[in-house]
Amino acid sequence: MSSMIPKVLVTKIGFDGHDRGSRVVAAGLRDAGMEVIYTPPWQEIAAVVKLAMEEDVDVIGISSLATDHLIVPKLMDALREAGLGDIGVVVGGIVPDEDEKALLDAGVARVFHPGSAMADIASFLRELAGQVRARRVTL
Repeated sequence: MSSMIPKVLVTKIGFDGHDRGSRVVAAGLRDAGMEVIYTPPWQEIAAVVKLAMEEDVDVIGISSLATDHLIVPKLMDALREAGLGDIGVVVGGIVPDEDEKALLDAGVARVFHPGSAMADIASFLRELAGQVRARRVTL
């Protein structure tokens, strides 16, 4: 399984248009050898779920620099309702500690804060994608 190439959707949901960080992370993940699907900002949850299904992604990375991370639990519910609850979800950006706990409780695998090293992000996503694919094989 070490030779598998993770497939990651990097997106922004809600009304936060600050996409510089998500573009940097998307490029870093590509440089780390991952297949990255990148969307422009202002995505609706239904569109993200549809794209995740169509592209058969392993991981969804949500970027939040405003308060859009607060709607990630709705995304988690929508993924489960669509039969995509096995997809790993991570959030990156400005997330207060109390909100981080709520995201983790909703099923987010990890929250990356500003200053997170690209190598750490890539390593975690590679491991998470492997876990997702292992779960799919056993289903």
